[in-house]
Amino acid sequence: MKADLILYNGKITHFDSTQQEVSAVAIQDGKFIAVGIDKEVLQFANTRTKLIDLKGKRVVPGINDSHIHLIRGGLNYNLELRWDGVPSLADALRMLREQVDRTPHPQWVRVVGGWSEFQFAERRMPTLAEINAIAPETPVFILHLYDRALLNAAALRTVGYTKDTPAPPGGTIERDSQGNPTGLLIASPNAMILYSTLAKGPTLPYEEQVNSTRHFMKELNRFGITSVIDAGGGFQNYPDDYKVISDLHQADQLTVRIAYNLFTQKPKHEYEDFQQWIDTVPLRQGDDMYRHNGAGEMLVFSAADFEDFIQPRPDLNENMEAELEKVVRLLVSNRWPFRLHATYNESISRFLDVFEKVNRDIPFDGLAWIFDHAETIDERNIERTKALGGGIAIQSRMAYQGEYFADRYGSTATEQTPPVKKMLEMSVPVGGGSDATRVSSYNPWVSMYWLTVGKTVGGLQIYHDSRLDRMTALQLYTQGSAWFSQEQQQKGDIAVGMLADLTVLNSDYFTVADEAIKEIESELTIVAGKIVYADGDFSPFSPPPIPILPDWSPTKSYAGYYRISNLAQQDNINTAAAQSSVMNTVHLCSGSCQVHAHNHNHARMSNIAINNYTAFWGALGCSCFAF
Repeated sequence: MKADLILYNGKITHFDSTQQEVSAVAIQDGKFIAVGIDKEVLQFANTRTKLIDLKGKRVVPGINDSHIHLIRGGLNYNLELRWDGVPSLADALRMLREQVDRTPHPQWVRVVGGWSEFQFAERRMPTLAEINAIAPETPVFILHLYDRALLNAAALRTVGYTKDTPAPPGGTIERDSQGNPTGLLIASPNAMILYSTLAKGPTLPYEEQVNSTRHFMKELNRFGITSVIDAGGGFQNYPDDYKVISDLHQADQLTVRIAYNLFTQKPKHEYEDFQQWIDTVPLRQGDDMYRHNGAGEMLVFSAADFEDFIQPRPDLNENMEAELEKVVRLLVSNRWPFRLHATYNESISRFLDVFEKVNRDIPFDGLAWIFDHAETIDERNIERTKALGGGIAIQSRMAYQGEYFADRYGSTATEQTPPVKKMLEMSVPVGGGSDATRVSSYNPWVSMYWLTVGKTVGGLQIYHDSRLDRMTALQLYTQGSAWFSQEQQQKGDIAVGMLADLTVLNSDYFTVADEAIKEIESELTIVAGKIVYADGDFSPFSPPPIPILPDWSPTKSYAGYYRISNLAQQDNINTAAAQSSVMNTVHLCSGSCQVHAHNHNHARMSNIAINNYTAFWGALGCSCFAF
């Protein structure tokens, strides 16, 4: 047996403890046929074998995001201006201004997730005044986590929000003294007002949605992502909104493996949705590149415990148990795997009551099911999850919301959000993910940084003893995630017989400084033995470029996650470190201001010069509205 492709002279990470040194792999027909040292593996070469010298670079198994919204994200990727990784609000507003100038009527400029105010040097949100000054005529919609959206006056006119527009239950339309909407929409805590407003924006035509999805997959490949589990999403209807990804699969143009879950779209009619899908969608239909994975993450709308940590924890509807039980009985009876959005331990306790009741009548008996998120799950509920054979998919949401959580619940509680070490100690399956694109960024190395260094993207140290070692974190995003699509025998490692998915990194994950982890990218990404992304030393192997459509797309100008040169990167790290030191000194408060008992969120949205450390209030470390 001879190989189609051999990679050699590398530092290859694998999880077989019996095989220590691996520097080369051989691939044939999309699978690994040899893994070992150069001398052994090169024997699988012939005249038709492509040979690639890895130049001593670090290689890891392909990254697998066990909870992302790729299908929905792909349809909109080329529409969205991404602030992921942008170091300052000044840079973000410059990008916004440039994009406003190039965006044609009637399109919007959209910033949709992947950023936090704390990543900016200025440590604040943009103001509505700033956005309106930049874009007096072009609609602008800026989504910040699942907390709030900022709309300029042009966007308010476009969506038709006036003083007579009522806010939906659980949402707030901020109004001025005359009752007119200001442009600030707040999830309090229901995020439906944010989703539904975003859904009013123009979409791309089919051909441009195809192009957009291809570019989003290429962007994921840029960070070494080779597999994902798509968790469905609001306003993501099956099968209509799956046509683009399905057509790309048929055309052999997928560069990321996708297992997809089906997410109900009809409040109070969830049972009917799942019954229809059970009747028409064969479980696990598809192949290794694109396949069905079960139900969720929304099973019933009454079970949605929204994770807006600026707001108090929501109490679920008293009818939740009856509605959830009906759907779970249907799924378990038909042996459909399922996943459920579950942020708070209080909600998880009630969900588990339902699952245990169903299990007494219809045993789960090895059926794979998943809690998503589980930030505040306690040890008892981890035990209950394990007893029912469940897994927990964790995401890097706290990297973007840790400051808010710590503000509300304190540093002790924050240390265990989520309690990943305890989950692993109790042998519960754990998979790593992002929940991109509307909350966290899709960059898995930010997630690895969050787990191992224990900091938010804003530099707040939220974990100490609960930090993971780098190998364990990597395993969560490779081996661990494979369990969540029941493909642990096929992928997640570099081993003979497994699917040939891997990534060659531009920096050695195991030796770089802590702060450099979040700057890691791929230089060579391989899916099913095919090169889907190449950069740096491996640029000659890059697949042909794909034109970006439409011509005015933000993707054409900014290329997704913020990228800076190596020199600028180092300068930025040094500057950020110096600034972090100053800010940690002057802003020591972790709760209310000791002078004025200020409201942190109110203060963060202010225009007061709290970041001018030579000014009176900045020097005192106070950002309150007392004066």
